[in-house]
Amino acid sequence: MKTKLLFLSGCIVLLSFAFGATVSAADPKLEQAVRDTDAQWSAAAGTKDLEKTISYYADDAIVLPAHRPAATTKEAIRNLWKEMLASPGLAISWKASNVEIAKSGEMAYLHGTYEFTANDASGKPVNDHGKYLIVWKKQRGGTWKVAADIWNSDLPVPTSSPAPGAAERK
Repeated sequence: MKTKLLFLSGCIVLLSFAFGATVSAADPKLEQAVRDTDAQWSAAAGTKDLEKTISYYADDAIVLPAHRPAATTKEAIRNLWKEMLASPGLAISWKASNVEIAKSGEMAYLHGTYEFTANDASGKPVNDHGKYLIVWKKQRGGTWKVAADIWNSDLPVPTSSPAPGAAERK
């Protein structure tokens, strides 16, 4: 736990240096590219396309889902999304509220809100909504990939066990 906190604290410090001077207002094309990529990713998840959904992650990405351990490998990220996308009654989407681009134009972060619905064990729909933060990294060739992904619910932690993936991502 202490290691995770140190890692997360280190990431926050690095982000503050990396994004100390942002160019999102100066370069609307970069901001729009990241915003569009995030929207396309949401659409892929909304259609339950596992391969397309996980294709948005960089090879060295880290995913920090709510109420679960971090996913730090491609296999762990695939398994996390496979379970979420297989949730009965799944409806999932997210939308960016704010996008900031590093002065270098090589990294960006955005935050926004998500909506998630899945059926519980009795088949009753469970609705969730919350916020997320994504760090995007520009790849060779100009595409953007997710380097870090974290989300959490605006709802209180349930007292009973939700369906697999409920109260999860976006």
